[in-house]
Amino acid sequence: MSKERVHRFVSKDFTLRVAAVNATGVVQHMQGLQDTYPLATVAVGRSMVGALLMASQLKDGQMVGILFRGNGPLRSIYAEASFEGHVRGYTPAPHYQPENYNNGLSLREAVGIGLLNVTRHQPFQKQPFQGTVEIVSGEIGEDIAHYLHQSHQIRSLVSLGVYLDTYGKVRAAGGVLIEVMPGVEETLVEKIQKNYEDKKPNISKMLMDGAEPIDLVRPFLDGIEFEEIPHDHNIEYHCPCTKDRVVRALETLGESELKDMIAKNEPADVTCQICGKPYNVSVAEITEIHDKIHRESLH
Repeated sequence: MSKERVHRFVSKDFTLRVAAVNATGVVQHMQGLQDTYPLATVAVGRSMVGALLMASQLKDGQMVGILFRGNGPLRSIYAEASFEGHVRGYTPAPHYQPENYNNGLSLREAVGIGLLNVTRHQPFQKQPFQGTVEIVSGEIGEDIAHYLHQSHQIRSLVSLGVYLDTYGKVRAAGGVLIEVMPGVEETLVEKIQKNYEDKKPNISKMLMDGAEPIDLVRPFLDGIEFEEIPHDHNIEYHCPCTKDRVVRALETLGESELKDMIAKNEPADVTCQICGKPYNVSVAEITEIHDKIHRESLH
Protein backbone atom coordinates (compact mmCIF):
# COMPACT_ATOMS: atom_id res chain seq x y z
CA MET A 1 0.00 0.00 0.00
CA SER A 2 1.56 3.30 -1.05
CA LYS A 3 1.61 6.17 1.40
CA GLU A 4 -1.02 8.37 -0.20
CA ARG A 5 -2.81 11.16 1.62
CA VAL A 6 -5.59 13.67 1.04
CA HIS A 7 -4.05 16.98 -0.08
CA ARG A 8 -5.81 20.15 1.03
CA PHE A 9 -5.69 23.58 -0.60
CA VAL A 10 -7.22 27.03 -0.09
CA SER A 11 -7.58 29.94 -2.47
CA LYS A 12 -5.34 32.89 -1.49
CA ASP A 13 -8.40 34.87 -0.37
CA PHE A 14 -9.77 31.88 1.65
CA THR A 15 -13.06 31.86 -0.29
CA LEU A 16 -12.47 28.31 -1.59
CA ARG A 17 -11.37 25.18 0.18
CA VAL A 18 -10.27 22.22 -1.86
CA ALA A 19 -9.32 18.59 -1.23
CA ALA A 20 -7.82 16.11 -3.70
CA VAL A 21 -6.71 12.51 -3.35
CA ASN A 22 -5.26 9.57 -5.21
CA ALA A 23 -7.11 6.72 -3.48
CA THR A 24 -6.13 3.95 -5.91
CA GLY A 25 -4.52 1.77 -3.23
CA VAL A 26 -7.42 1.74 -0.76
CA VAL A 27 -10.03 1.15 -3.48
CA GLN A 28 -7.94 -1.75 -4.88
CA HIS A 29 -7.73 -3.11 -1.33
CA MET A 30 -11.53 -2.95 -0.95
CA GLN A 31 -12.00 -4.75 -4.28
CA GLY A 32 -9.51 -7.46 -3.27
CA LEU A 33 -11.33 -8.09 0.03
CA GLN A 34 -14.89 -8.05 -1.28
CA ASP A 35 -14.41 -9.32 -4.86
CA THR A 36 -16.67 -6.55 -6.16
CA TYR A 37 -17.87 -6.64 -9.78
CA PRO A 38 -17.55 -3.51 -11.98
CA LEU A 39 -20.62 -1.47 -10.98
CA ALA A 40 -20.27 -2.28 -7.29
CA THR A 41 -16.55 -1.40 -7.48
CA VAL A 42 -17.27 1.99 -9.03
CA ALA A 43 -20.10 2.72 -6.57
CA VAL A 44 -18.18 1.77 -3.42
CA GLY A 45 -14.92 3.22 -4.77
CA ARG A 46 -16.43 6.63 -5.56
CA SER A 47 -18.18 6.66 -2.18
CA MET A 48 -14.89 5.92 -0.38
CA VAL A 49 -13.15 8.73 -2.29
CA GLY A 50 -16.04 11.11 -1.50
CA ALA A 51 -15.95 10.18 2.20
CA LEU A 52 -12.16 10.73 2.36
CA LEU A 53 -12.47 14.18 0.75
CA MET A 54 -15.33 15.23 3.06
CA ALA A 55 -13.60 13.88 6.18
CA SER A 56 -10.38 15.78 5.40
CA GLN A 57 -12.29 19.05 5.89
CA LEU A 58 -13.36 18.09 9.44
CA LYS A 59 -11.22 18.18 12.59
CA ASP A 60 -9.10 15.70 14.57
CA GLY A 61 -11.03 12.61 15.62
CA GLN A 62 -14.07 13.35 13.46
CA MET A 63 -15.58 10.93 10.98
CA VAL A 64 -18.08 11.01 8.16
CA GLY A 65 -20.29 8.14 6.99
CA ILE A 66 -22.24 8.22 3.73
CA LEU A 67 -25.05 5.78 3.06
CA PHE A 68 -26.92 5.57 -0.24
CA ARG A 69 -30.18 3.65 0.05
CA GLY A 70 -31.80 3.27 -3.34
CA ASN A 71 -34.40 1.01 -4.95
CA GLY A 72 -31.88 -0.17 -7.58
CA PRO A 73 -30.18 -3.60 -7.57
CA LEU A 74 -27.16 -2.37 -5.54
CA ARG A 75 -29.65 -1.66 -2.69
CA SER A 76 -27.20 0.31 -0.59
CA ILE A 77 -23.66 1.66 -0.65
CA TYR A 78 -21.80 2.65 2.49
CA ALA A 79 -18.48 4.40 2.99
CA GLU A 80 -16.91 5.86 6.08
CA ALA A 81 -13.74 7.92 6.53
CA SER A 82 -11.98 9.77 9.34
CA PHE A 83 -10.06 13.05 9.37
CA GLU A 84 -6.96 10.90 9.97
CA GLY A 85 -7.42 9.05 6.65
CA HIS A 86 -8.98 5.74 7.74
CA VAL A 87 -11.55 4.60 5.19
CA ARG A 88 -13.77 1.62 4.47
CA GLY A 89 -16.66 0.87 2.13
CA TYR A 90 -19.24 -1.81 1.44
CA THR A 91 -22.27 -2.85 -0.61
CA PRO A 92 -24.47 -5.88 0.17
CA ALA A 93 -24.58 -6.62 -3.60
CA PRO A 94 -20.88 -6.91 -4.57
CA HIS A 95 -21.62 -9.35 -7.41
CA TYR A 96 -24.42 -7.42 -9.09
CA GLN A 97 -24.13 -7.47 -12.91
CA PRO A 98 -26.48 -5.63 -15.27
CA GLU A 99 -27.85 -7.56 -18.27
CA ASN A 100 -25.49 -5.57 -20.47
CA TYR A 101 -23.09 -2.65 -20.22
CA ASN A 102 -24.79 -0.47 -22.86
CA ASN A 103 -24.82 2.37 -20.32
CA GLY A 104 -21.15 1.80 -19.51
CA LEU A 105 -20.50 2.14 -15.79
CA SER A 106 -23.34 4.60 -15.16
CA LEU A 107 -24.67 4.08 -11.63
CA ARG A 108 -28.04 5.80 -12.08
CA GLU A 109 -30.07 2.61 -12.56
CA ALA A 110 -27.93 0.44 -10.28
CA VAL A 111 -28.51 2.86 -7.38
CA GLY A 112 -32.06 3.90 -8.28
CA ILE A 113 -34.10 6.47 -6.41
CA GLY A 114 -33.99 6.81 -2.65
CA LEU A 115 -32.11 8.67 0.07
CA LEU A 116 -28.55 9.69 0.86
CA ASN A 117 -27.86 9.78 4.58
CA VAL A 118 -24.70 11.52 5.82
CA THR A 119 -23.53 11.11 9.41
CA ARG A 120 -20.82 13.17 11.06
CA HIS A 121 -19.36 11.66 14.22
CA GLN A 122 -17.50 13.88 16.64
CA PRO A 123 -15.63 12.57 19.65
CA PHE A 124 -17.38 13.28 22.98
CA GLN A 125 -20.69 13.81 21.20
CA LYS A 126 -23.43 11.39 22.16
CA GLN A 127 -25.52 11.94 19.04
CA PRO A 128 -23.84 12.28 15.65
CA PHE A 129 -25.02 15.00 13.26
CA GLN A 130 -27.23 13.46 10.56
CA GLY A 131 -28.46 14.91 7.29
CA THR A 132 -30.67 13.23 4.71
CA VAL A 133 -31.38 14.29 1.13
CA GLU A 134 -32.99 12.63 -1.86
CA ILE A 135 -30.65 10.92 -4.30
CA VAL A 136 -30.55 13.19 -7.36
CA SER A 137 -28.43 11.16 -9.79
CA GLY A 138 -26.96 8.05 -8.15
CA GLU A 139 -23.56 9.00 -9.62
CA ILE A 140 -22.22 9.69 -6.07
CA GLY A 141 -20.33 12.97 -6.71
CA GLU A 142 -23.40 14.96 -7.77
CA ASP A 143 -25.30 13.58 -4.80
CA ILE A 144 -22.59 14.61 -2.33
CA ALA A 145 -22.61 18.14 -3.84
CA HIS A 146 -26.42 18.19 -3.54
CA TYR A 147 -26.15 17.13 0.13
CA LEU A 148 -23.56 19.84 0.93
CA HIS A 149 -25.78 22.48 -0.62
CA GLN A 150 -29.01 21.31 1.03
CA SER A 151 -27.63 20.55 4.50
CA HIS A 152 -24.76 23.01 4.91
CA GLN A 153 -25.57 25.74 2.33
CA ILE A 154 -22.15 25.07 0.78
CA ARG A 155 -21.95 25.14 -2.99
CA SER A 156 -19.42 22.64 -4.22
CA LEU A 157 -18.05 20.76 -7.16
CA VAL A 158 -17.33 17.08 -6.54
CA SER A 159 -15.49 15.09 -9.20
CA LEU A 160 -14.83 11.41 -8.44
CA GLY A 161 -13.25 8.83 -10.71
CA VAL A 162 -12.65 5.08 -10.58
CA TYR A 163 -10.97 3.57 -13.63
CA LEU A 164 -11.27 -0.17 -14.30
CA ASP A 165 -9.25 -2.18 -16.80
CA THR A 166 -10.84 -4.62 -19.27
CA TYR A 167 -10.84 -7.31 -16.54
CA GLY A 168 -12.83 -5.05 -14.21
CA LYS A 169 -9.87 -4.45 -11.89
CA VAL A 170 -9.22 -1.03 -10.34
CA ARG A 171 -6.36 0.79 -12.07
CA ALA A 172 -6.97 4.28 -10.70
CA ALA A 173 -9.26 6.00 -8.20
CA GLY A 174 -9.35 9.53 -6.86
CA GLY A 175 -11.22 12.77 -6.71
CA VAL A 176 -11.46 16.50 -6.10
CA LEU A 177 -13.84 18.40 -3.81
CA ILE A 178 -14.10 22.18 -4.18
CA GLU A 179 -16.20 24.01 -1.60
CA VAL A 180 -17.24 27.63 -2.04
CA MET A 181 -17.58 29.51 1.23
CA PRO A 182 -20.92 31.31 1.80
CA GLY A 183 -21.16 34.89 0.56
CA VAL A 184 -18.64 34.48 -2.27
CA GLU A 185 -18.95 36.54 -5.47
CA GLU A 186 -20.98 34.79 -8.15
CA THR A 187 -18.22 35.47 -10.69
CA LEU A 188 -15.88 33.06 -8.86
CA VAL A 189 -18.46 30.28 -8.95
CA GLU A 190 -18.98 30.91 -12.67
CA LYS A 191 -15.23 30.81 -13.29
CA ILE A 192 -14.87 27.35 -11.67
CA GLN A 193 -17.92 26.09 -13.57
CA LYS A 194 -16.51 27.43 -16.86
CA ASN A 195 -13.10 25.83 -16.16
CA TYR A 196 -14.88 22.54 -15.53
CA GLU A 197 -16.94 22.75 -18.72
CA ASP A 198 -14.03 23.94 -20.91
CA LYS A 199 -11.40 21.51 -19.68
CA LYS A 200 -13.63 18.54 -18.73
CA PRO A 201 -10.96 17.18 -16.36
CA ASN A 202 -11.09 13.38 -16.25
CA ILE A 203 -9.77 12.42 -12.80
CA SER A 204 -9.14 8.74 -13.40
CA LYS A 205 -7.45 9.32 -16.77
CA MET A 206 -5.21 12.00 -15.21
CA LEU A 207 -4.22 9.59 -12.44
CA MET A 208 -3.47 6.90 -15.04
CA ASP A 209 -1.16 9.44 -16.70
CA GLY A 210 0.72 9.93 -13.42
CA ALA A 211 -0.97 13.10 -12.11
CA GLU A 212 -0.33 14.17 -8.51
CA PRO A 213 -3.24 15.51 -6.40
CA ILE A 214 -2.20 19.14 -7.10
CA ASP A 215 -2.41 18.36 -10.86
CA LEU A 216 -6.00 17.17 -10.36
CA VAL A 217 -6.92 20.54 -8.84
CA ARG A 218 -5.21 22.84 -11.40
CA PRO A 219 -7.72 22.60 -14.28
CA PHE A 220 -10.62 23.48 -11.95
CA LEU A 221 -8.80 26.49 -10.45
CA ASP A 222 -7.26 27.86 -13.62
CA GLY A 223 -6.79 31.62 -13.11
CA ILE A 224 -7.39 31.40 -9.33
CA GLU A 225 -4.43 31.65 -6.93
CA PHE A 226 -4.30 28.86 -4.37
CA GLU A 227 -1.87 27.20 -1.98
CA GLU A 228 -1.56 23.87 -0.16
CA ILE A 229 -2.21 23.63 3.58
CA PRO A 230 -0.83 20.83 5.80
CA HIS A 231 -2.72 17.56 6.20
CA ASP A 232 -0.19 14.86 7.03
CA HIS A 233 -2.35 11.77 7.44
CA ASN A 234 -1.72 8.74 5.23
CA ILE A 235 -4.87 7.07 4.00
CA GLU A 236 -5.43 3.41 4.77
CA TYR A 237 -8.24 0.88 4.55
CA HIS A 238 -9.28 0.35 8.14
CA CYS A 239 -12.16 -1.48 9.76
CA PRO A 240 -12.88 -1.18 13.50
CA CYS A 241 -14.43 -4.65 13.76
CA THR A 242 -13.62 -6.62 16.93
CA LYS A 243 -14.43 -10.02 18.40
CA ASP A 244 -16.77 -8.25 20.86
CA ARG A 245 -18.85 -6.97 17.96
CA VAL A 246 -19.01 -10.48 16.48
CA VAL A 247 -20.20 -11.85 19.83
CA ARG A 248 -22.86 -9.10 20.01
CA ALA A 249 -24.00 -10.06 16.52
CA LEU A 250 -24.31 -13.72 17.59
CA GLU A 251 -26.45 -12.63 20.54
CA THR A 252 -29.07 -11.43 18.05
CA LEU A 253 -29.50 -14.99 16.69
CA GLY A 254 -31.60 -15.96 19.70
CA GLU A 255 -31.64 -18.99 21.99
CA SER A 256 -32.93 -21.70 19.67
CA GLU A 257 -30.44 -20.97 16.88
CA LEU A 258 -27.54 -20.94 19.37
CA LYS A 259 -28.83 -24.16 20.99
CA ASP A 260 -28.78 -25.77 17.56
CA MET A 261 -25.13 -24.74 17.00
CA ILE A 262 -24.16 -26.15 20.41
CA ALA A 263 -26.01 -29.42 19.73
CA LYS A 264 -24.16 -29.81 16.42
CA ASN A 265 -20.89 -28.93 18.19
CA GLU A 266 -20.35 -26.21 15.57
CA PRO A 267 -18.01 -23.31 16.28
CA ALA A 268 -19.00 -20.10 14.50
CA ASP A 269 -16.66 -18.92 11.77
CA VAL A 270 -17.63 -15.35 11.09
CA THR A 271 -15.95 -13.15 8.47
CA CYS A 272 -16.32 -9.38 8.60
CA GLN A 273 -17.96 -8.44 5.29
CA ILE A 274 -16.18 -5.09 5.16
CA CYS A 275 -12.57 -6.08 5.83
CA GLY A 276 -12.52 -9.85 5.41
CA LYS A 277 -11.09 -10.50 8.87
CA PRO A 278 -12.05 -14.00 10.08
CA TYR A 279 -13.26 -14.61 13.64
CA ASN A 280 -13.66 -17.98 15.27
CA VAL A 281 -16.12 -18.29 18.16
CA SER A 282 -15.69 -21.63 19.93
CA VAL A 283 -18.56 -23.88 21.04
CA ALA A 284 -17.68 -23.03 24.67
CA GLU A 285 -18.07 -19.31 23.86
CA ILE A 286 -21.36 -19.96 22.03
CA THR A 287 -22.58 -21.84 25.13
CA GLU A 288 -21.67 -18.80 27.27
CA ILE A 289 -23.62 -16.50 24.93
CA HIS A 290 -26.61 -18.88 25.01
CA ASP A 291 -26.58 -19.10 28.81
CA LYS A 292 -26.36 -15.31 29.14
CA ILE A 293 -29.40 -14.81 26.85
CA HIS A 294 -31.26 -17.53 28.73
CA ARG A 295 -30.55 -15.85 32.11
CA GLU A 296 -31.68 -12.47 30.76
CA SER A 297 -34.92 -14.01 29.42
CA LEU A 298 -35.79 -15.22 32.95
CA HIS A 299 -35.65 -11.72 34.44
